[in-house]
Amino acid sequence: MIDSQFERDTSDILQRLLFDILLVTDGRTTDLLEMLLNEKMIVHVIRQEQIDGEDPNLMGESSGGPYYIRESVLIGEKSRFVVSHNIALVYSKHVPPALFEKIAHQQEGIGKAISTLGMRTFRNVVDSGFMIEAEAVDLFQQPIKIHFSNLENKVPYKRYFIYFGSEPGIQILEYFHPNIIGHRLQQWMTKENKEE
Repeated sequence: MIDSQFERDTSDILQRLLFDILLVTDGRTTDLLEMLLNEKMIVHVIRQEQIDGEDPNLMGESSGGPYYIRESVLIGEKSRFVVSHNIALVYSKHVPPALFEKIAHQQEGIGKAISTLGMRTFRNVVDSGFMIEAEAVDLFQQPIKIHFSNLENKVPYKRYFIYFGSEPGIQILEYFHPNIIGHRLQQWMTKENKEE
């Protein structure tokens, strides 16, 4: 029988490795999360609205939008586990119309819509790390309540820009549930126990 301390240490190492990959990758994190959790991710849009684009620091633009803010969570389709909490700022001038239409209809995640449309993009990760839940903010540095349950550890996050040309079209801030590995291991152990 494997020592439970060894199991905890192994789980911690796997968790750190996963977040090292998630926080630096400039690819689609949804694909990685679906592979890791062995289930499809579905998006639940919490809010989506047009906002005043007066803050030129957000996208490096000196004149207004239109900007759209979208707050959503990614949820495991079978487990209903909330994997990530995401805030996106969409600058419609620099987003292809077909993608903007998909975003407006709120039927799928931004990354999934980009993939479905076969669009070429460049992603630039500008900030990542870990923070306590009480320090979580949105893209305007306003406090937010992250939609995760049972938080005991610091929350991993990543902020990046998606380019469709020379100007950034979307800025995204993703918070990841710090217990993704523990959740997946629990699923695997439950399945193993049922098969015995």
